[in-house]
Amino acid sequence: MTKVPLDDWVEKVVDGLGANLSWLFDFMSLLIEGVVDAFSAVFHFPPALVLIALITILAYYLGKWPFALFAAVGLLLVDNLGLWEHTMDTLALVMTSAVISILIGIPLGVWCAQSNRARGIITPALDFMQTMPAFVYLIPAVTFFGLGVVPGVIASVIFAVPPTIRLTNLGIRQVAEDLVEAADAFGSTPMQKLVKLQFPLAMPSIMAGINQTIMLALSMVVIASMIGAQGVGADVYRAVTQIKIGQGFEAGLAIVVLAILLDRITQLWMKKKRSV
Repeated sequence: MTKVPLDDWVEKVVDGLGANLSWLFDFMSLLIEGVVDAFSAVFHFPPALVLIALITILAYYLGKWPFALFAAVGLLLVDNLGLWEHTMDTLALVMTSAVISILIGIPLGVWCAQSNRARGIITPALDFMQTMPAFVYLIPAVTFFGLGVVPGVIASVIFAVPPTIRLTNLGIRQVAEDLVEAADAFGSTPMQKLVKLQFPLAMPSIMAGINQTIMLALSMVVIASMIGAQGVGADVYRAVTQIKIGQGFEAGLAIVVLAILLDRITQLWMKKKRSV
C-alpha cells in the first residue's frame, strides 16, 4: 500500500505559513517577550527575602499557618540552593503562558457553551491537543519562532489551554436552566445574563480549569528548556545531560515547591472568594 505523504503535506503547510505570516510571528514574538520581561522585572525587583515574606503573608491569609510555614521554608530553601533567580524566570514564563491561555480559553469556553456547533468543532481539536505528545509542540514552535523564550511560551499555551476551555464550557452549561429562564423573563441581555448569572455560578468550574492550566503550563515550561527557555527547567535539562543527580534533585525540588505554591494559592483563593 502506498504511504500517505502526510509528513510532506504538513511540512508544506508549515513552510507556507512561515513564508506568508512571518510578520505576524514577529509581532507575536515582540509581544510575548515584552510580557515575559514585564513579569520577570516584577519578580526580580524586590529582594528575595522581601518577596518570600510577601508570599508567606499571602499564604497565611489564604491557608493559615501550616501553608504559610511551608511557603516560608520552601522558598528559603530555594534561595539557599542558589536557584532563586532561575525560579523567578520560570515563574515569569508560567504566568505569561497562563495569562495568554486564560485570555484565549475563557472566550472560547463561553462560545462553546453558547453554541453546540462551536463545541462540536472545538472539542475534537482539544482532544487532539491533549493527546498529542508534549514534545511535538516544540517542533512548530521552533520553526516559527526560533529558539528561546517565545517558542517555549507558545508550546506551553497550546499544551495548557484545553482545561480552561473545557471547564468554562462545562461550568456555564451546568447553570440551572430555571435560573437562565428567570433571567430571560426579567429582560436580561445575553451579556447581563453571562456576567451577572452564569459567570458567578460557573466560577468554581472555571477556576478549576485555570488551576489545571497553570499546572500544565509549569510542566511544559520545564520541557521547553530543551529549546532555550530559561529557568529551573534549564537546570534540570543540564543535570540530565551531564548526569548530575544531586543538581537535578535540587532543581526538581525547586519546581515542586513552585508547583505546590501555585496550586494551593489558586485553590485557596477561590475557596476564600466563595466563603465571602
